[in-house]
Amino acid sequence: MIRNGHSGSSAERELGSRRPVRVWCDGCFDMVHYGHSNQLRQARAMGDYLIAGVHTDEEISCHKGPPVFTQEERYKMVRAIKWVDEIVPGAPYVTTLETLDKYNCDFCVHGNDITLTVDGKDTYEEVKTAGRYRECQRTQGVSTTDLVGRMLLMTKTHHSVGVNSDYQQHRDNFGKDARGCSPWTGVSQFLQTSQKIMQFASGKEPEPGDTIIYVAGAFDLFHIGHIDFLEKVHSLAPKPYIIVGLHFDQEVNVYKGKNYPIMNIHERTLSVLACRYVSEVVIGAPYAVTADLIDHFKVDMVYHGKTEVLPDKDGSDPYAEPKRRGIFQTVDSGNSLSTDDIVQRIIKNSTNTFRSAVQRCNG
Repeated sequence: MIRNGHSGSSAERELGSRRPVRVWCDGCFDMVHYGHSNQLRQARAMGDYLIAGVHTDEEISCHKGPPVFTQEERYKMVRAIKWVDEIVPGAPYVTTLETLDKYNCDFCVHGNDITLTVDGKDTYEEVKTAGRYRECQRTQGVSTTDLVGRMLLMTKTHHSVGVNSDYQQHRDNFGKDARGCSPWTGVSQFLQTSQKIMQFASGKEPEPGDTIIYVAGAFDLFHIGHIDFLEKVHSLAPKPYIIVGLHFDQEVNVYKGKNYPIMNIHERTLSVLACRYVSEVVIGAPYAVTADLIDHFKVDMVYHGKTEVLPDKDGSDPYAEPKRRGIFQTVDSGNSLSTDDIVQRIIKNSTNTFRSAVQRCNG
């Protein structure tokens, strides 16, 4: 279990009379993943107020090809990232001093990789020359290209195996240990890869009066459908404290099949932790919402979206216990987008790109 929160609040209190440092960070932010979130986290840490500029569909299509998500979807995804204070829809693809001055930004931040226009020019050349450019570390091991490759090639090599089995054994021992230790409160089995997780998680415990809400699932390719669901759930209580239970890769693969999940448990954890609506993440949550889990987290309500709920391995309803207690409710977020839909968008885009290339070659 990892508690979540916005790491900038204490810094804001320490500003005093000092003028806040305003930071600009722009991009396509298509298929938003934890690499994007980490860039925004690093950018926010360089100042006091972060403005994220998001390019239009037209600009992206001109310089890189058609995006997977519409601009409206991308605007909402970036707004939901907890380190972002403000977004600018329709930000220009080439970052200029005029843009920084317009939004009173001291400098802009980008990863340590070059971004070029369609004619091969550095999109940050002007602000670099003026000394109003800062660089952050690009997140290793994830990219939109890599995620697209996993979908198209139907690989499973990205799934986490060892961590799952170790954690499963620890989880299965819950209730048998005389100390009554919770299987959800530690992340020691993630120590070799947990530094990034702890950078993303910087929150607090539930406060008196909070409504503790539990939701569970794969949350694969954390997308606008998930955001709309979590935003809806967040609106259902005056002081919501949302706990997201993430199923292990092998668990997800059992009920989703193919090569799902596209993102492994580490990647999905980071993606969910970046969301401003989420208070805690339970890594390796059981498929069935058990009495032990409800009691341990003092859960007040359990919500699920409109997607189909498959039976547990023994044929039982995974939500039987919260239903028995009268604390289960189905929520309609108004957005039916699924991970399957995103994969279909990717396949369609790839097919269209291939056809265009063939036509150019034959033309």
